[in-house]
Amino acid sequence: MDKSSTARRGAAKQALRERVWALLTRRRLGRFPLPLDDRIPNFAGADEAAERLAATAEWREARVLKCNPDAPQRPVRLRALREGKEVYVAVPRLAAARCFLRLDPRRLGAGRLAAAATIGGAAALGVAVAPRELPRIDLVVAGSVAVNRRGARVGKGGGYSDLEFALAAELGAVDARTTIATTVHDLQVLSAAIPMTAHDVPVDLIATPTRVLHARRVFARPRRIRWTELDATQLAAMPPLATLRAERGARE
Repeated sequence: MDKSSTARRGAAKQALRERVWALLTRRRLGRFPLPLDDRIPNFAGADEAAERLAATAEWREARVLKCNPDAPQRPVRLRALREGKEVYVAVPRLAAARCFLRLDPRRLGAGRLAAAATIGGAAALGVAVAPRELPRIDLVVAGSVAVNRRGARVGKGGGYSDLEFALAAELGAVDARTTIATTVHDLQVLSAAIPMTAHDVPVDLIATPTRVLHARRVFARPRRIRWTELDATQLAAMPPLATLRAERGARE
């Protein structure tokens, strides 16, 4: 993909983000932390969306989850822990070699589950593990700014969620059997087209406060890290990727 095409897609995605942030703000549907801009927006009804997700067969069958650490998915993480599911949360920006935090409800005990479901609590109570220590993940819950019924998704723009998925895919922790879900407000489900690239992670399930949508797998999910899209500075800032790249290079 040439630079001009990449720039157009990036601008289109940013326009969709700004549209959703503004809409939720105008309708007073945003919840702490505020403002919503440049975040996976927390929204009124996040608990109900988590309940909808938890009623699906995909949720019931999942024993191991990877979940984003953002505020609107806190009810998802808490419900998973209370149901005895093991939850993995990524370290922000993949900035540590042991870049995933394992939250094991059996080790935590009932009294610490609510704290562990928060961003700060996961950092304090989770066990840091390296990417190669990840088990097979049954369900990935991704934070979204906007989605559509085809499963296209826009995050907040950093690209780290996509890299986390690609890293797990490259090491075999996620595969075609892994379900990818998100919880959003109904207003975040757009009728508009959402540009998708080869490194973007689509979703299979969309849970809102009022419904669950199943998307057909129209878009291919990443199966590996696209090394050519990462420069030396980016790799240096993400130790697990730098290490894996060095290992891959040594064998090539």
